[in-house]
Amino acid sequence: MRNKLFASALLLLTACRLQTQENQNAVHNVADATIKYKSIGDIPVPTGYERVTVEQGSFGDWLRAITLKKDNRVFLYNGALKENQKAQFAVLDIPVGNKDLQQCADAVMRLNAEYNFSKNDFAAIAYHATDGTLLSFADWRNGKRFKLSGNRLQPYFITGKFINARAELESYLETVFSYAGTTSLAAELKAVRDISDMQAGDVFVKPGFPGHAMLVADVAINKEGEKIFMLVQSYMPAQDIHLVKNPANDEGNPWYKINNVVQTPEWTFRSDQLKEKK
Repeated sequence: MRNKLFASALLLLTACRLQTQENQNAVHNVADATIKYKSIGDIPVPTGYERVTVEQGSFGDWLRAITLKKDNRVFLYNGALKENQKAQFAVLDIPVGNKDLQQCADAVMRLNAEYNFSKNDFAAIAYHATDGTLLSFADWRNGKRFKLSGNRLQPYFITGKFINARAELESYLETVFSYAGTTSLAAELKAVRDISDMQAGDVFVKPGFPGHAMLVADVAINKEGEKIFMLVQSYMPAQDIHLVKNPANDEGNPWYKINNVVQTPEWTFRSDQLKEKK
């Protein structure tokens, strides 16, 4: 999505829009819409498939339990409606914030952070900035902060009592979202060598300008061992994280079959762009 540390303002503005303009033929606005499913795990699988078994308490288990908003519209960080209201199947009840920060790679990191935060595993909440600097939430809670000096982040320390973990997480993530992006996320994650080994929490990521990242929200399998999956994304400008439709399915079914090319409503990935979950 963005190489936020080094990109110019022009690159930031075009980071996720180029392919959107190619794939999106018109601007769509829709009236209030509701969705009948309460969580990702409530969304039915196609006939002949069943959800893969995941360990209780795992990231995949947590993803299935994410609550879906009743209002199926996608809103931007500033409260405005996203122009394209035809891409989403459902909207996740996850905060987007009030700044234009939580875009595509940021949404992937948000979900990972929320999962580890729910387990009080603060040490697992750590991401690299584009310049390679490790941004650790555990260090953040001990007063470590960062400022940009030239092309590098330089640490400094503040003193005080850091009691409100939720407020600290939000402040920390603003820094992460400002200095990390698709380039750092792609470098941080290991490649999935065989797309058929896909698991919930894995990430499709294309680094650079433009770039994009989408997270595998759930996986199902049939008796022949063929997998299908669902994808979530944020986009640019920062917006509600949403489960996307599969444009190949006329009925708006959000399940995708494994292919060498994955065509989503607003982006296209290759199978070799799949990375292991963090």
